[in-house]
Amino acid sequence: MKKQFLAPVIIITLISIFSFQNDGNKLKAYSPYITHYASTGDTILYPEEKHFRNIQQLTFGGDNAEAYWSFDGKYLVFQHRNPKEGVLCDQIYYGKVPQKPGEKFEPKLISGNKGRTTCAFFTKDGKHIIYASTYLESDTCPPVPDRSKYGNKYIWPIYSSFDIFISDLNGKNIKRLTKTPGYDAEATLSPDGKKMIFTSMRDGDLDLYIMDLATKKVKRITHELGYDGGAWFSADGKKIIWRASRPKTQEEIAEYKSLLKENLVIPLQMEVFTANADGTDVKQVTHLGEANWAPNYLHDGRIIFCSNHEYPKGFPFNMYTMNSDGTHIEKISHDNSFDAFPMFSPDGKKIVFCSTRNNGGGRDINIFIADWVN
Repeated sequence: MKKQFLAPVIIITLISIFSFQNDGNKLKAYSPYITHYASTGDTILYPEEKHFRNIQQLTFGGDNAEAYWSFDGKYLVFQHRNPKEGVLCDQIYYGKVPQKPGEKFEPKLISGNKGRTTCAFFTKDGKHIIYASTYLESDTCPPVPDRSKYGNKYIWPIYSSFDIFISDLNGKNIKRLTKTPGYDAEATLSPDGKKMIFTSMRDGDLDLYIMDLATKKVKRITHELGYDGGAWFSADGKKIIWRASRPKTQEEIAEYKSLLKENLVIPLQMEVFTANADGTDVKQVTHLGEANWAPNYLHDGRIIFCSNHEYPKGFPFNMYTMNSDGTHIEKISHDNSFDAFPMFSPDGKKIVFCSTRNNGGGRDINIFIADWVN
């Protein structure tokens, strides 16, 4: 869910201009994150959203999440789920971004509708994608945890069958990049396309690792107890940013370790962290409480992230920007349900994000792109 995945109750069971047909591998109209809440807003742009211009809705139905740009800014890759289409758990699709009014967004399936997939990302050459999948263990969707066994807390499964793969855009020539026991997922690439940062359980905790794609050598980046995930490189490749939980009390540590033994985690308390690309100079940027996640960099070095910190009930989720030191936090999205997974185009002129806006009061999450206005 590189890319992926997560955040609290809403995001972790954890979006009208174009339309598309269910034609073979083409997508009809996903988010593995929303099951408890529905949006009540039927608009693609709110009056307060001064940073968005020429906004377009690209998908229309199901769960569509973690949409990320290709290096040339011409394509998006994302994960989609819609039981009505026979897509029972997250699968990877990609499509060309419309360049003019009336042009359709027509995604094509890459992952073959096998197992559960997440966190896809284009390679530098634009001819391949990396993504995580459980398909080596089974072609079917892995089981979801029974939350009643854990006091009905929001619990997210860390499937040990997740490994990271690379394939061409037809879903062929698949090569496995990770082979260690346990969870490997949430991968993104450095701006030069040579390094992959990802989350792994290989050393017993959910930590960040960087792989040199040429040599396949792996270096561990984080070492503190807690979930570290959803990492990105800055536009110049010198910094990394990610979300992390840091259990501190004896009770929190005991619960975290107990759930981790069962390949489970509760991602309801997360903050944004940064470091140099080699893992040095780690800094906690936010101290907001609640779930602060899906962080990414703007081209000017500022940070964009998603959070529910304004809301005592833990909902909704909106997107915010801030300086690299955590100052000057500005709310930039205003849907009353869910806005998340922001990424800026390579030239910094456009933003893509996923949202429950304009879904008729349902639970669908769709993909939106807009020109970015500073």
